[in-house]
Amino acid sequence: MEEDKIIDQSELAKSVGNSIKYTFYDHFLVKPLDPIKVKKEFTVPVDTTVHEDKNGVKAEDFKETSTEVKEVDSDYRKGIVIKCPAYYDDPSVKQGAQVGDVVIFRDAAGLRFDLVKDSRLLRQYDILGFEK
Repeated sequence: MEEDKIIDQSELAKSVGNSIKYTFYDHFLVKPLDPIKVKKEFTVPVDTTVHEDKNGVKAEDFKETSTEVKEVDSDYRKGIVIKCPAYYDDPSVKQGAQVGDVVIFRDAAGLRFDLVKDSRLLRQYDILGFEK
């Protein structure tokens, strides 16, 4: 379902990128997509016994644990390249991600760029892979 949304993004990304008046030297301007959800297992205590020592300090003993599966945000995120760095104008360099490509990066990577709503500046090494 998400793939259908991404298909027509390249033309939109190109038109948005052309309207941005900034040129970036070594950063890609990326519009992050919705967070990726993953299922993770968590171990939680089930049966506890509360003990109180002579000073009134309470301690809990965990006799058993269980495993719960929760859906959480992934540490990684997809985004659409809106603008490439200035050095990408050289035809010999154009072998990586281009405007309109979907890239994957760590959610904590890059710089938030508040001059363009909901966008980030990523260096080339922040981009882990891309979809063509």
